[in-house]
Amino acid sequence: MAHEYYENPLISRYASRSMARLWSDQRKFSTWRQLWVWLAQSEQELGLSITDQQLAELESHIETIDFAAAADYERRLRHDVMAHVHAYADDCPTARGIIHWGATSCFVTDNTDLLLLREALQQIRDRLVCVIDTLAGFASAQRDVACLAYTHLQPAQPTTVGKRACLWLHDLVSDLADVEFRLDHLKARSTKGTTGTQASFLELFEGDHQKVRQLERRVAEKMGFSDSYPVTGQTYSRKVDTQILDLLSGIAQSAHKAASDLRLLANRKEMEEPFGKDQIGSSAMAYKRNPMRSERICSLARYAMSLQSSAANTLATQWMERTLDDSANRRLVLPQAFLAVDAILLIYQNVTSGLVVYPRVIDRNLREELPFMATENILMAAVAAGGDRQDLHERIRQHSQAASQQVKGEGQANDLLDRLAADEAFSNVDFAATLNVLDYVGRAPQQVDDFLAEVIDPIRAKYGPIGELNEDLRV
Repeated sequence: MAHEYYENPLISRYASRSMARLWSDQRKFSTWRQLWVWLAQSEQELGLSITDQQLAELESHIETIDFAAAADYERRLRHDVMAHVHAYADDCPTARGIIHWGATSCFVTDNTDLLLLREALQQIRDRLVCVIDTLAGFASAQRDVACLAYTHLQPAQPTTVGKRACLWLHDLVSDLADVEFRLDHLKARSTKGTTGTQASFLELFEGDHQKVRQLERRVAEKMGFSDSYPVTGQTYSRKVDTQILDLLSGIAQSAHKAASDLRLLANRKEMEEPFGKDQIGSSAMAYKRNPMRSERICSLARYAMSLQSSAANTLATQWMERTLDDSANRRLVLPQAFLAVDAILLIYQNVTSGLVVYPRVIDRNLREELPFMATENILMAAVAAGGDRQDLHERIRQHSQAASQQVKGEGQANDLLDRLAADEAFSNVDFAATLNVLDYVGRAPQQVDDFLAEVIDPIRAKYGPIGELNEDLRV
């Protein structure tokens, strides 16, 4: 039966079990029940007629959900929250009269969403830290491995493999800061009532505004939030969703950029992602070692980035205090955005933990272009030896053009240095001294050291060891 219907690949192939479990029906509806318990507890504490027996009965059935009964109620009632109210009431006959007392549907739906969003963000944060830690180790190990840099995807002044990894790291550090900010500023909806006015709770407490405010604070505290949003309509502002989708899109963007770079470097045969002993790169071309994990990152990232527009449009079209056209969209977008980004980071961490570097290929590619890059140093040396700067510059230009034609037009090796060495105007230049590759990387190794010490080490100190978060890829 399981193979007769569509299954979400994010669940069956890509995302971690922990993230998939977080967005499960069991977790969602047991959280609804937990919220009803917290509401009843808080109402009792503030003087409403709720017994300890009723509370104990509610607590004993938080996890024991009869999903078949709830589904049957929903078919008849066409209302998901009331269906679960009735299913819960069947389990708790003594407490049935006080379940959902004073609340509207969004009390359970929105507060549950906020609880799940918080935990999902925490999981994403921890996985981000794991990738940062792994990639930082790679950057440190490759701090002084000189390689070609590229601007316009054309060879440019050299950098190091470690410094390029720091560019990827910097984006992830920025993403981590966004996650931390959103976690710090996430609040509860708590007990705001049907249109956000708390009218029903004011009636429950016979016009006592202070008790209504206390109820809101108590429920928020039981949810683990230090505060609740000061004003809401029926729902918390969907601006919160857009901000979270923004940061998830940002993580996807960072991963896509790094994975794209890795795919380009694999084409140059300078670096490769891990390749399993029995892994097959192509069904036809058995020799191939395709960067399939990096391609998968890009594929999932493209999907995650596209979901941000749904959140943006949902916010933009929430008429007045709320409309229900957000519901079906959010059921899809919020879980799947997190599942996709979770999968991206899972693959990213796997790739960065086993990156393969080919220093000889890197050096060869660098040295093929080094003669062109050495021309400025050669020019300076020749001028220092008494030459005319403008005349020497023109000679280098002419020789460079001829060497470029040799490479591009004839498919031959770059003979620029031989041409310059044969020119008497450069007879006083020590050409061997101009070919030390580390002379061309500037402060790249030191920048790696500084970045790791000043930016990455504090993150490591803050979060500690996170290796246990590793999870095997299923495909």
